[in-house]
Formats: sequence, C-alpha cells, structure tokens
Amino acid sequence: MGKSDKKPSLSPLLGQVVAPGDTVLELPKEGDQVVRIGGGLQQIGDVVVATRAGAVRNTAQGQYFIEGSQKRYIPQVDDAVIAVVTRRIGEMFEVDIGGPFRASLSGVAFEGATRRNRPNLKVGALVYGRVISADRDMEPEIECMDAHGKSSGFGPVAGGYMFNCTTGLARVLLGNPPCPVLVALGSALSYEIAVGINGRVWVKAEDAPTTILVSNSILNSEFISAKQSELMVKTLLTRMGKLPAA
Repeated sequence: MGKSDKKPSLSPLLGQVVAPGDTVLELPKEGDQVVRIGGGLQQIGDVVVATRAGAVRNTAQGQYFIEGSQKRYIPQVDDAVIAVVTRRIGEMFEVDIGGPFRASLSGVAFEGATRRNRPNLKVGALVYGRVISADRDMEPEIECMDAHGKSSGFGPVAGGYMFNCTTGLARVLLGNPPCPVLVALGSALSYEIAVGINGRVWVKAEDAPTTILVSNSILNSEFISAKQSELMVKTLLTRMGKLPAA
C-alpha cells in the first residue's frame, strides 16, 4: 500500500489491547487516504482485523500494526529489516533476516545499481532493507530502496554495533510519537541508528563507550516508563561526563 501524510488516527483502539478477530479500524469509504497495515493485522472487506493479541500501534509513517510478544520474526511486506549476508549466489545475495527462511537480495536492488556497478557485499556484512515479498511457503525477498526506487536510508551499514531485541521493542522504537528513550538520547548525543522490525538494532556513535551507552539504554527501556527512561539516560550521561552533575 502507498505512503500517506500523517493524519489523525483512523482507529479508536490505538494504544489499546485487542484479541484475534477484533475489528481494529474501518477503511475510509471516500477520499484518497491510504491505510497501511503491518504485522498482526489483516484486511477483510472494508475492515481491518487483528490476527494476534497485542496493543494497536502505528509508526511515524502511518502504518498500523499489533505490538505483542513474538519469539520469532515473521516477515511482512514493507517491513524494514536489518539483514546479515550469509552467502553470494551469482548476482544474488542470501541474507538472514531472523525469519523461518533465509531471504534473497538482488545485487541490483540498490538505488543506482547496475550489473556493472553494484555493492560488493562480503559474508557477514549488514544491510538495512525493505521486505518486498513475503509468502509463508517461499523465501522472502528484500531490497535496499523504498517504493519509489530511492535509498531513503536503506543500504549497506558499516562499522557500529548491532544487537538483538524483541520485535515488540523494535516496533516501539519505530513508532509514533517518538520513543522516549530515543528522544532523551538524541537531546544529548550524536549517533546513527537503524532499527529493523525483525528485532535488530544497529548503532554507530563517536566512540565505543557512547555506542554501549546508547545500546544499553535502549535495551533497558523496554519495561520501564517514559519518565524512568529519561531519568536512566540522564544518570548514565552524568556518569560518563556528558552532562554536569546535579
């Protein structure tokens, strides 16, 4: 589905917990507003229903999804994922996205790439990509471009540090409004981050201590409140000398 400008939520259940079969929202009958749905949701006629239990959320791009505890990542079309290259097969790359099957990535699935000019990815390299094909009986496929053929932040990621988290935390990090721990970190530190809905987070900062601080803050924020997240980040920044002691 296409991307739309951010508008008020179409679902009265945003933020509430739903069960499988519950109607989450009714699709607009008029106008050109596009509704994007992600994991845990399914369109049936003119309504979107939940396929698993969890809280109704939406991302900054306006995609609705169900946030819940999920041990294994199940690929969905348009998911942003961090993939690890496992081998090269001709003009294709086999990548691990943490799902039931390995995924494929074409060597020309990058902005501006051609057969003569394409990334030379080694085994173990990380790429930030978008799922473009996901079938329960076939291997998924990803590309490093948005729906308009632009990189939009997708592509190989070098250096930095990657760690795993729950798929629920990953969706919170990608959600709207911005995650409190990322707001707190961003107000005092300069760093790069890529979050995959597949439960992988890549962080790159100016030095190793800062990278570790950002990574640990994110992991420790999952089960605490927004205020507690802000206090935690402030305490860690003070200990590192990034903020003056109170």
